[in-house]
Amino acid sequence: MTAKGLSFNSSRNEMIVSFTSDFSIQKKGFSATYTRIAVSLKNQKVVIPQFLDSESVSLANSIHVPELNQFTLCFEARENNSNNYEWKAFSYGDSSVEFFSFGKTEKGHFIFISDSQCFLNDALDIGPGDNIFTETFEELCLVWDSSSGIVGINIKETYKTVHCLDTYGKVIPGDGKLVLGSNREDINPLPGDMYNFRLWNFTMNSQSLFNLTCDDKGNIIDWENDFWSIPTTFLKAENNLSCGSYLVLLPTVEPTSCATTGSLCRATVSSTTPSPTVTTNMPDTNRTDKIMDGRLYYRIDFTVYRIKEDAEPNIQNVIREWLIQTMGTWNYNVCVVDVSVEPSSTKNAARGKRSVNQSFEVRALLAFNSTNNVSLEEQTIRKKLENSNITENLKLHNVIVHSIEKCLEQEQPLNYIWKETGPRDTATTSCYDNPTQIASRTCFLSMNDYTSYWGTPDLRNCTENAADIANQLLNLTGEGQQLTSDKVNDVIQKLKKIVNDEEINESLGSTVITIFSNILTSSDNVLAASSSEAIKTIDALALKIQFIGPSMSISTRNLALGVSSLNSSLFNGSSFNVGPQNNASDFQIDFGKNQENSLATISLPPSLLNNLNQEDLEAISRAQFTFFNKNGLFQDAETPSNLTSYVVACSVGNTTIRDLKEAVKITIKHAFKHDNIQKAPNTTCVFWDMNKNRGQGGWNTTGCYALPESNENETVCLCNHLTHFGILMDLPRTASQIDSGNTKVLTFITYIGCGISAIFSAATLLTYITFEKLRRDYPSKILMNLSTALLGLNLVFLLDGWIASFDIEGLCIAIAALLHYFLLATFTWMALEAVHMYIALVKVFNTYIRRYILKFCVIGWGFPALVVIIILASTHANTNNIYSNVLNDKNNKEQGGDDFCWIKSTIVFYVTCVGYFGIMFLMNIAMFVVVMMQICGRNGKRTNRTMREEILRNLRSVISLTFLLGMTWGFAFFAWGPLYLPFVYLFCISNSLQGLFIFIFHCAMKENVQKQWRRHLCCGRFRLADNSDWSKTATNIIKKSSDNLGKSLSSSSIGSNSTYLTSKSKSTSNTYHKRNSHSDNVF
Repeated sequence: MTAKGLSFNSSRNEMIVSFTSDFSIQKKGFSATYTRIAVSLKNQKVVIPQFLDSESVSLANSIHVPELNQFTLCFEARENNSNNYEWKAFSYGDSSVEFFSFGKTEKGHFIFISDSQCFLNDALDIGPGDNIFTETFEELCLVWDSSSGIVGINIKETYKTVHCLDTYGKVIPGDGKLVLGSNREDINPLPGDMYNFRLWNFTMNSQSLFNLTCDDKGNIIDWENDFWSIPTTFLKAENNLSCGSYLVLLPTVEPTSCATTGSLCRATVSSTTPSPTVTTNMPDTNRTDKIMDGRLYYRIDFTVYRIKEDAEPNIQNVIREWLIQTMGTWNYNVCVVDVSVEPSSTKNAARGKRSVNQSFEVRALLAFNSTNNVSLEEQTIRKKLENSNITENLKLHNVIVHSIEKCLEQEQPLNYIWKETGPRDTATTSCYDNPTQIASRTCFLSMNDYTSYWGTPDLRNCTENAADIANQLLNLTGEGQQLTSDKVNDVIQKLKKIVNDEEINESLGSTVITIFSNILTSSDNVLAASSSEAIKTIDALALKIQFIGPSMSISTRNLALGVSSLNSSLFNGSSFNVGPQNNASDFQIDFGKNQENSLATISLPPSLLNNLNQEDLEAISRAQFTFFNKNGLFQDAETPSNLTSYVVACSVGNTTIRDLKEAVKITIKHAFKHDNIQKAPNTTCVFWDMNKNRGQGGWNTTGCYALPESNENETVCLCNHLTHFGILMDLPRTASQIDSGNTKVLTFITYIGCGISAIFSAATLLTYITFEKLRRDYPSKILMNLSTALLGLNLVFLLDGWIASFDIEGLCIAIAALLHYFLLATFTWMALEAVHMYIALVKVFNTYIRRYILKFCVIGWGFPALVVIIILASTHANTNNIYSNVLNDKNNKEQGGDDFCWIKSTIVFYVTCVGYFGIMFLMNIAMFVVVMMQICGRNGKRTNRTMREEILRNLRSVISLTFLLGMTWGFAFFAWGPLYLPFVYLFCISNSLQGLFIFIFHCAMKENVQKQWRRHLCCGRFRLADNSDWSKTATNIIKKSSDNLGKSLSSSSIGSNSTYLTSKSKSTSNTYHKRNSHSDNVF
């Protein structure tokens, strides 16, 4: 027999060999096709080539690597020769310049970014000669952000960072070539293997890296066949790869069970290499070219148990051959496409034996070629398997059959609708702009989990004109059109392709800007998912649009673009103005002159280009300005403040401008007017940072600050860089927006007051600790705890700014959490003072509480600790998003502010500080009213005092309780609008001196304290004799109790108050005995 028409057809994933014989048993001839399908890369590693003259392992030519200013890269590697001191794991660059690589030299492991090399040994905790890779695979993740110049290294579940300052502001160019190993003669490739190479164009934090799984695909590069060009000599399949599946050892002989199953039967032949597939094609008079039609796929899962230990040695092969034979001899046209047999061990619990019987989990993919409208139900397949015996020693259990679902109908891209299609079938549709041409899309079947998924649409036949597409998109987004989030995303992707691939003239650019203007009328929710791509596309358009003359401008209802030609050698400053046109909804753009009613103005200083090198200066030919009337593209979930202005952007060519000595001046009108505010002190100058929020963008204040000449209608900003600028109205947390003069005064008051408060809180605490007789009652012990909390709060506050100046993240988080704890403890103990007063004055009778002070201490110190611990535990990987340096911006420093470690998260601040204090404050107000009613009621019954004495006594009681219960903290709730600054002053003065006032009213003015001081601390005539009248009779106690209550409520205890109210029926001795028998010593 000879073969005619022998042909080879090879693609990335499979190789097909076809031929037709000239003779067969029946003398009719037959045709045969041999297909070898590649095993998924998840089951294969790459042996890194060791010689430059050999073929290289590189990224496929179809894969485009974009420009990177941040990335996350993860891969696994192992080293076969630990004596090799210099190697390179991968290299990315063009034919002459290297952009990005990772490797090792005699100095240690390094990462190379642009033209900067940074050594990583400090983060790896190894010496220069040690290796991070061993003979077993180890995963390494590298994270880099250009905006900070920090490189993160994650290996062996440990994440550390290295400051690579030379990489600050660098950009890794796009469209380079990635090679595994080394492409240069001066350094060898890594002597080993590599696996699961993945790349993302955003940064991941330590928690995200810890949670990274095999299912997380790199959005730039992934470990799949389509991404790589790998010679077969460097591919090797293994069973123990971290993301691979078990590869079954199959028989070396090709089974023939599929010979009668028709043209679609595929049976996998055993091998230690990637499994080939065999397709035998029998003559068929009804055969058509569409051999895929009518094919159905089923996934089957079942378990096989081995009854006897001396069963067949090659059980996997036995199971496999049985399954192929069973399906191949069935009267249904079914064949086995793929099968895996994985051994597992289970105890024979049913028989109560200790011996372990081996079991096997079987998973297979079946293909059914439906002809003559014959159907095959899942139940039929299940019964067929259950009624078939493998061998006497192998029993089959738990058969599950599922049909593989089709790819559902989908519209991708816009206007291309793909009907529901079965696995491995290809759907076709007419090109949207050229109906005579056909577009196609294949529904693929994943051999990893047997699920179907759509491939990338093949639109190569659909040649489209950019102007026609833009006009279609203009109609699609016109007035009256309802745009969903998906449609907006599709439109933006189309516009991105136009801007990136086409020549943009003024006409096409005007159409694109109008489309974006139409999109901006959509709601924020619709725009959220595509906002980042939209901003980048608008910026790219401004950089690429062609024009004639000194400048050009495009103005629409929601968006205006201006581009001005620029000669870097003659540049002497420039300005850009946007204002409303007369009797029109669009905007008027002017270069170099001011408008009377301008909505936004940007003034570029003459020294703008002074910091650029000669190469950058030669590349600059234009300045771009963009004005946004709608701000739906600028959504920052991490910033709760409201954007109160229009957004204006400015850039010079494609060059980064930062750290200017002479700032750019931006004047922006507020989008709405602030009612009843003479000056807008709460506005913040911000810019849109594209690197925040994992590349989605967010507002940043670095390098920008508002000038005092700002008013209720507009804000004037100075910024030392160029980007998108806006004004935030930060209504709730506005401390950083006080002018520099008031900031300095308030800072001085706060630090002096806190120092005084700390001293007198310590004096109060020391007095009660020293003199045992003073701390016998409950109020004294509660007062000691409150003084301790205040002392800790003031001391930590005074140290906070100093510690923040070190700029050590962990230390800043610790001091911020400690300050948070003492603040909550202070609130809690002030509330417990109120609770104690309620028990003493209202719940007088039957108020015995076992371990009274101990329970108070558990609440007063334990509950705040619990709150802080929960916050730290729930955000342990992102703690710097909760506690951080909140005043680390240049504008705050220029206004007189300092670094300060405090709560960064607004949600945490409002829930655990504002909400927490609000509850305590309401409770303390209620108790304040009750106590004052008691005091005034009792003192009003006295007839031996004048009205003046009563007023002074009541006034002293009011002041005493106000500071004891923390009523002055309530000034924070009134610091709004025009009253903001006065109440801030009241808040700072009163609360920073709280410890002093508590010392005066609840320590220094108490008679028993004065006696102890005179007895132990005074000399001469001021000294009090040791046998002075310290104890009083019951009559004197009754006489003095109301007076003592007016002087200081904290000097009376539950016991003494009970004595006053029940003195007619109880003796003094019984009262004191009861009090002492139930008191708890805390200090």
